Amino acid sequence: MKINTTTDSSTPDPVRDAIIATTRKWLEKVVIGLNLCPFANAVHTKGQIRYVVSEATSPTELVDDLLRELEVLAEASPEKIETTLLIHPYVLNDFLDSNDFMDVADAVLEDRDLIGEIQIAAFHPQYQFADSEPDAIDNYTNRSPFPTLHLLREESVERAVESMPDASEIYERNIATLRKLGIEGWDKLADDIPDGV
Repeated sequence: MKINTTTDSSTPDPVRDAIIATTRKWLEKVVIGLNLCPFANAVHTKGQIRYVVSEATSPTELVDDLLRELEVLAEASPEKIETTLLIHPYVLNDFLDSNDFMDVADAVLEDRDLIGEIQIAAFHPQYQFADSEPDAIDNYTNRSPFPTLHLLREESVERAVESMPDASEIYERNIATLRKLGIEGWDKLADDIPDGV
């Protein structure tokens, strides 16, 4: 299966490749394996996910990478790139900083007139819902091995939601799935994900 990645040269980069491999394993084991996103399997199977590792070490540099990837996604056909995972392991490692950055990401969408075309979701190793304790299992529905921005086509999201009569219940179902799994079950699952979660 082809994995879409961005590199500045044809020289192999073992660190980048390991980060992508870990993220892909998380997608397969957690997101698809636990059916946290019922839409993920199809695009994964078709090789339509673009995996990009940002070298950014500051929010400003990450904005530059985000702008580039928004342009790539907007210009590509959905058959080639349906969605992008912009993994940024060297910046916004504190969840609160990552959460604050989402206001910047939304401003970028607005500045580029992409509101209604693309939406951005965030995953983070320390993800925490506002009303939960840091170690609550509910948080793991949005926890990833590395800080990651998920760029989604709005049209594809709407189409996927229309195809599922119970799409509004996904959030509740995901929390129920994680609560049933429990921390011990999560730890066993995470053992199969190198360097991660």
